[in-house]
Amino acid sequence: MNLQQIRYVREIARHKLNLSAAAEALHTSQPGVSRQVRELESELGVEIFVRQGKRLTALTPAGVSVLEIAERLWAEVENIKRVGQEFVKAGEGTLTIAATHMQARYILPPAIKAFTAKYPDVRLSIQQGSPRELAERVISGEADIAIATETLDRYPELITQPLYRWYHCVVVPKDHPLASEKRLTLAKIAAYPIVTYDAAFTGRSALDETFANAGVEINVVLTAIDTDVIKTYVRQGMGIGIIASVAMDAERDFDLVSLDGSKLFPERTTKLATRRGTYLRGFVKDFIASFPSILQSR
Repeated sequence: MNLQQIRYVREIARHKLNLSAAAEALHTSQPGVSRQVRELESELGVEIFVRQGKRLTALTPAGVSVLEIAERLWAEVENIKRVGQEFVKAGEGTLTIAATHMQARYILPPAIKAFTAKYPDVRLSIQQGSPRELAERVISGEADIAIATETLDRYPELITQPLYRWYHCVVVPKDHPLASEKRLTLAKIAAYPIVTYDAAFTGRSALDETFANAGVEINVVLTAIDTDVIKTYVRQGMGIGIIASVAMDAERDFDLVSLDGSKLFPERTTKLATRRGTYLRGFVKDFIASFPSILQSR
């Protein structure tokens, strides 16, 4: 048994049992991958994969256990590499941040600017996706950090910490009847078509619950994962927008009015997550530690 065989099993599982895709990711041949897996199965005395002809169709019960251990082993291999990098090249490396669009567009820029000034030799990568996708990228090792409001704390493989709290607000064009409203209510909001977030993003489930609990029906005419898209359609007159208050930009959104929703909608908390048991490079720890103070200075 060797680490290469462990890696092959892991990659096959990550590529949904597609041998060709796994071989391509490993920069080797499909027959070579198959041979290494067969040799490992022979040594263990059990089959790891269920086969139909040359195709892999599932993990065997033994394979499920092997994969769980393989994931832990590979995580420790990556930790050893990080330890070496930390002591040889402390200020060099790569930081990959997985974040939703709102976090990447409105929250991360000042933190990224401060980080790159302090660590000019660290390569930065920002990956966007749904909260579930972000969590899975950190768990698989594709990203170092995930930042989102939903889902992250549902994964036992992740360690989460709160970053900041926020509320939803209502956005309308300056000439909209609600723009001069002194006392905003859920009923007044529901009188208009609504443009807001997709179900998996930025507190949308909490919004739906708020209206449902109040017995107020809403007409959501358009959903999006991108706050800027929501504001675009508000400008087009398609409906009023319900967005995260932190996603308003005073300069770019001069033609819109933001109505405070803190008394109507529940407080939301955006979280930062890292993979449990992962050795974090010094610059990753520094980024995490400095993030709250940078947010407070916005």
